[in-house]
Amino acid sequence: MIEMSTVELQIAERARKFEGEALHNLHHFIDLPMLEGSYKQLNRQSAKGVDGKTWQDYGEEGFKEKLENLLKEFKSGRYRAPAIRRAYIPKDKHSKRPIGIPTIEDKILQASVRKVIEPIFEGGFKDFSYGFRPGRSPHQAIDFMFRKVSFDKMHYIIDADIKNYFGSINQGLLRDFLDKRVNDGVVRKMINRWLKAGIMESGNISYPDEGTPQGGIILPILIDIYLHYVLDEWFSEQIQPLLKGLSFIIRYVDDFVLGFSDKSDAQRVMEVLPKRFAKYDLTLHPEKTKLIDLDKPGGLSGRSFDFLGFTHYLGKSRKGMKVLKRKTSSRKFTKAVINIDNYIKENRHIKLKDLIVMLNLKLRGHYQYYGIIHNYDGIHRYYEEVRRKLYKWLRRRRGKTKWD
Repeated sequence: MIEMSTVELQIAERARKFEGEALHNLHHFIDLPMLEGSYKQLNRQSAKGVDGKTWQDYGEEGFKEKLENLLKEFKSGRYRAPAIRRAYIPKDKHSKRPIGIPTIEDKILQASVRKVIEPIFEGGFKDFSYGFRPGRSPHQAIDFMFRKVSFDKMHYIIDADIKNYFGSINQGLLRDFLDKRVNDGVVRKMINRWLKAGIMESGNISYPDEGTPQGGIILPILIDIYLHYVLDEWFSEQIQPLLKGLSFIIRYVDDFVLGFSDKSDAQRVMEVLPKRFAKYDLTLHPEKTKLIDLDKPGGLSGRSFDFLGFTHYLGKSRKGMKVLKRKTSSRKFTKAVINIDNYIKENRHIKLKDLIVMLNLKLRGHYQYYGIIHNYDGIHRYYEEVRRKLYKWLRRRRGKTKWD
């Protein structure tokens, strides 16, 4: 469990004391020690923003003065959010996903503001929401879903996909949701400026009217707040009490799955779900959002769904019970193999023993995430692919060699 700082505990206590009310005077919690702590917690290898400065660059000469000036600019309202540098990372074999890269200074301030507003909303978030929350992990979300499907027999699944979620968030509605708990003018003005910050790409700057720029440290809490009110509260407080059978919801950031024990319940929710999202300017992908009956014959050929990097399907346990099993999804497996192939290709010139050490580190990282019950075949296949790719590039480096 991630420990909260003294300041975060104080804010959480105030949020509980004034539950349902908007809190004021939050910017006073942001001081020099918090800014310095936020800087130290940043990824030291993170990419450069539009100013071209690295983490090391910012922490060199005049570091204290930089933080003092940042604090003054923030509290006076004079701080202007710099443009976010847009970059692209591979999404799958044929496409890339845009991400936003703020400057180091902007990351420091975003991290500090997040530390102030996160404890306020955290106490009100639902237990079935797992993404980017303190002390919660994808494995916990998967285990929660396993128990609901396997033991409570909720075999009717709505596998939903929100179309362009980050780019579709209605900023006006997001502000309305923030109004419910945060009424500090300095903090709110800063969040507004981050939402309106320009995006620099190929030397040109654009200013989006809607959506949130991917990559900002403040982003996870904002997108959790939006879906908390759009989906979490609505389903758990308005829909579930009306259903005939059992049901569950599991959400990790913008990925979510709904499960039902009664087919008619699933069909009714499937019908109303797109209308609910449309009310908040969000669209469910018509082809990727589907109702699945896990009990129908077909196994992995169509009675399965992908969630958090795994393909989930019904199988039988050693005792003959129907349980939810999982394997590495084909999309994630292919992406992992492509990445390792590229890594070996780019590093095949280094000493073999050093390359082996690095590959073992990557294998351990893969095993830590995908090495869960029912997925032995998936991680063994990945191991064999890594061996095969290494052999391929060694042959090209040295000519044909004997593989031991």
